[in-house]
Amino acid sequence: MDDFMLYLEMGLYHVIDLKAYDHVLFLIVLAVVFSFTQWKKLLWLVTLFTIGHSVSLSLSAYEIVKIKIELIEFLIPVTIFITGATNIFNTKKISKTKDNVNLIFALFFGLIHGLGFSNYFRGMIGKEEDKFLPLVEFALGIELAQIIIVIGILILGVLLESVAKVSKRDWIVVTSSIVVGFSIQMMLDRVFW
Repeated sequence: MDDFMLYLEMGLYHVIDLKAYDHVLFLIVLAVVFSFTQWKKLLWLVTLFTIGHSVSLSLSAYEIVKIKIELIEFLIPVTIFITGATNIFNTKKISKTKDNVNLIFALFFGLIHGLGFSNYFRGMIGKEEDKFLPLVEFALGIELAQIIIVIGILILGVLLESVAKVSKRDWIVVTSSIVVGFSIQMMLDRVFW
């Protein structure tokens, strides 16, 4: 049980670590287009991101995939930029299609985000023979943290839309624009060539 809580907490803190805010920024641009009435899609969004993240962590933990960390650290803000820019350019078409695009982004970009944490995770589990259980426990922590963040994003959106009378379009555009700004700076900071 101690190991379970250890890896669960590590997954939880991996997502909400303020020094590693790229995860939160990505979740913001993924979730901002959704509302509480779309809770099933939101659950899929979070789960698909966790699956992508976990697959790449698994491939790295079992040393099947090795990619230069500098490349991955650069690609992470690229994924944030692409998702945020897609939100901005598709605000006139807030539709099921846009929601589905974010579901696809969650899965495939989750693969990249998982690789960004792979070196730390490999160091964390060391030479343990059983890597599967720590991976599952870590993934559960990630899933829990992401659900908490997404609920926070939805609550903020509801408050802005109902209390401050901000339109859904403005909420998406302004939030995505701010996150895109952060991602551009992150890309510039992480240029590896």
